[in-house]
Amino acid sequence: MNPIDERLGLREVLLRTTPLTLEQLEEAVRRQQDEGGKLTDHLLRLGFLSEDQLLGAIGSQLGLKVRSSITPDDVDEALAEKLPIAFAKTHGLLPIGRSDDGSVRIAISDPYDTACLDDLRLLFDGADIETELVGRRDVMAAINQVYDRGGAGALDSILEDAADDFAAVASELSAEPEDLLDADDEAPIIRLVDSLVQQAVKERASDIHIEPFEKEIRVRFRVDNMLYEPVSPLPKALLPSVVSRIKILGGLDIAEKRLPQDGRIRLKIAGRDYDVRLSTVPVAHGERLVLRLLPRTTDMLDLEHLGFDKDKLELWNKLIQRPNGIILVTGPTGSGKTTTLYGALSRVNRSDTNIITIDDPVEIQLPGVGQIEVNPKIGLTFAAALRTVLRQDPNVVLVGEIRDLETAEIAIQASLTGHLVFSTLHTNDAPSAITRLVDMGVESYLVASSLAAVLAQRLVRVLCKECRVAYEPTAEELAEVGIRAKEKIQIYRAAGCSKCHDTGYAGRVGIFELMIVDEAIRNLVTQNVDAKAIRRVATENGMQTLRVDGARKVLSGVTSLEEVVRATEEEEGMAAA
Repeated sequence: MNPIDERLGLREVLLRTTPLTLEQLEEAVRRQQDEGGKLTDHLLRLGFLSEDQLLGAIGSQLGLKVRSSITPDDVDEALAEKLPIAFAKTHGLLPIGRSDDGSVRIAISDPYDTACLDDLRLLFDGADIETELVGRRDVMAAINQVYDRGGAGALDSILEDAADDFAAVASELSAEPEDLLDADDEAPIIRLVDSLVQQAVKERASDIHIEPFEKEIRVRFRVDNMLYEPVSPLPKALLPSVVSRIKILGGLDIAEKRLPQDGRIRLKIAGRDYDVRLSTVPVAHGERLVLRLLPRTTDMLDLEHLGFDKDKLELWNKLIQRPNGIILVTGPTGSGKTTTLYGALSRVNRSDTNIITIDDPVEIQLPGVGQIEVNPKIGLTFAAALRTVLRQDPNVVLVGEIRDLETAEIAIQASLTGHLVFSTLHTNDAPSAITRLVDMGVESYLVASSLAAVLAQRLVRVLCKECRVAYEPTAEELAEVGIRAKEKIQIYRAAGCSKCHDTGYAGRVGIFELMIVDEAIRNLVTQNVDAKAIRRVATENGMQTLRVDGARKVLSGVTSLEEVVRATEEEEGMAAA
């Protein structure tokens, strides 16, 4: 790539080669002066440029090749073994190979970080360094996968070693049950528990279930909201030691087996920090444990990667910059509402904005934000916390969930007195959120005057790119998701391979229904009409339903017809009612 005139600075190149306006650039510069940090980070955070646009401009300025992506297969493992993971993460880089002249090619997310190049030359025995540009999100994901892949053999070995010890441990436990916590017996248990957690992280599991039955222990991982068994059932005799080991990690009482307990574990795996929420409950054949793995990272909060299309993302970005009003996110449990809301908070999180959240419990740590965890046992409910928070002079308040009339009324009063309030409701679609608030007892005129928008969402599984199969659907199949095609079209269905555990899917993405509460909707609300009438007017005014958004993702090859139908069945049933 030939550089643009090298005398031009990055700001001039950005104005010449990207859609960035002078006003936007000046706003980003002001943010940089107020808050510090890099100008490029502020441009991305404010949504003025995409990462691809920014990398393209930097590549043009410096004459560097820009990579569209990087995967573990692109990385030279022999070179990666010489590079400490902490160094790779700090500087956002990975070695991708050697050139014919012996120089080492490095994929790097920040080409202005030249201080690390001398260290790289030392690490690679004095070789010259050639740099290529790649997005930071891509390179950080690749780093985790590369270093985790390097330890995959070790994990398998640990599982095998632990399996070899099962019979011996079971025999000893049967003979001497009083020695459950003996150090020698615990050694294989420690390796077993550690390997299960590491394996869960490697498989992108959100939860680990340890379930005792009469003669065995079943271990299951939840991946993309589906449970599967990663290992064969374990001997029942191991249960006391496994439970004790996990309880010790979570700071729980190992002697208490009759009552449920909750705890937390802090872990670091493959260079990433995790909060693990631990829950134990006594069942018929022992204690059942569930460990929820929560990465302590803001990477997943990037709105561009949650599934918003360009138009919805632009509209959502405008909404969350409002000075006041209520913005609701609705959907069933596990539909990604919290992630979307925290993605919005991370976008408006600035030094001149006071943000406070009220959660049950706090699942995502967001630097610079005051986070309160409710505790009904001592009277710290959502309503009580919200009433107190309003005396903390907040600009933005997030209420984890509006569960009752008191919380709803305080939230509405907060929005009417100059606060921007985010919250969630458990409804199937966006229009139903309005009727739910009215059913709670909120006056319809208060709902109409305070509510700015409602976002309904679901999560659908993403087709595995390694094994998805293209086919031509029938007109009836397409009609089920509202697609009417005059010509034959090609979409994809799930197949299954070793990389996706034969499910045909790898990862999840959101489908969204964004309803703006405009004048027409407000008039309907004050008339106390039903959700069906509100839905009809909102659709006429441009609202895309969940199923329409899902259909778009089917046509683009992201997901399958079956996934969209499964995720939107209830919503369509309500629409037809």
